[in-house]
Amino acid sequence: MFDKSVRSVMQRCKVLKAVPETLVSKAAKLMAANNVSAIMVIEDDRLVGIFTERDVVFRVVARGLDAQATRLADVMTRAPRTVDPDKPFGYALLVMQEEGFRHLPVIQDGKPIGIVSSRSAMDPELEEFVSEAERRRHFGKKR
Repeated sequence: MFDKSVRSVMQRCKVLKAVPETLVSKAAKLMAANNVSAIMVIEDDRLVGIFTERDVVFRVVARGLDAQATRLADVMTRAPRTVDPDKPFGYALLVMQEEGFRHLPVIQDGKPIGIVSSRSAMDPELEEFVSEAERRRHFGKKR
């Protein structure tokens, strides 16, 4: 799983995009309707930011801002870290863990093409890998 390319793991169909002028309330409704926790903020086909469910809590609600009057441009993470689609997924997970975030936009030729999240790691193959690693650690490697 960790050696798979980001391209093979990334979410394509549920990627949401919005312009910086989008109101937080509209973005939150889009996120809820599509059951996703991040929106890539795009301007002129280029990624300029990312807005996540954590941003709603920490940058909007906790600050007492009005979601119906606050634009994404005012509360998004600007110039987020990104990853190339051909990098190993393990690399993307390491970046997310080291930097303390859960979503990593995937950029190819300067354009956003998808997103990977730490949740992407919660796939059946990973669960099987973790179970096998635990078994080997506790019972020794069988030959």
